[in-house]
Amino acid sequence: MIELGNYSLGAIFISSVVALLMAAEFGHAFGLRAGGEANVTTLEAAILGLLALMISFTFAMALTRFDERRSAVLNEANAIGTAAMRARLLPSPQNSESLKLLREYVEIRLGVTQRIPSSFDLSMAITGSNEIQDALWLRAKLAMAKDNSVVPTGLFIQALNDMFDNQQKRLTAYKNRVPNVVFLALYGIALVAIGFAAYSSGTEGRRWRFPVYVMSGLVASVILLIQDIDRPEVGFIAASQQPMVDTANAVASYLAEF
Repeated sequence: MIELGNYSLGAIFISSVVALLMAAEFGHAFGLRAGGEANVTTLEAAILGLLALMISFTFAMALTRFDERRSAVLNEANAIGTAAMRARLLPSPQNSESLKLLREYVEIRLGVTQRIPSSFDLSMAITGSNEIQDALWLRAKLAMAKDNSVVPTGLFIQALNDMFDNQQKRLTAYKNRVPNVVFLALYGIALVAIGFAAYSSGTEGRRWRFPVYVMSGLVASVILLIQDIDRPEVGFIAASQQPMVDTANAVASYLAEF
């Protein structure tokens, strides 16, 4: 099976336009040979309606996943910010050490989003994040042993738990894509719909190239837009990282107090 995620959006767009235009040419050629047939226009409308339904269904799937990724960034940024605020309540030197670790943690989270990460880059970022989480947990244990006041340390531990959970939620949202088979089915229906539209034009002897070619380009563009939304690491549409940037600035300001 063709894995569309392994190809660039530009290559997919060019290939899809070429395939749709070829389907139109073949469909028109068959239509000319077939001559006039009954119910062709009705079937054409039905297939185009099925294509519209499939596009709307796939777009909804991609948009839902995009919203999940955007919410995951906000939730993780809030969790890190809360942990940083509560780290200031810890006894010295655990407070400053925890803030330094949190600053490194945010930098790792932002570093992955500022470029197109490979599988190795993503794996290294996760490993680095887990190591910092272990170090933060150790600071919390040291603070608990040093300070008899349970409230500040307990609040910090709770914030760390939330931060750890949100890392996994964000990673899950990042990897949650529209299934490849859905896109393949969408392209298959698009090829049949464009081919049948050209076939209908051929049976009726109408001028067909301009409207069918325009429709082919529009269909390919809409499908490309859906794939752009579904790919968080490439393309023109990406979840804003501004909440994480704001959190990084806040952690830096907290650290400047020490």
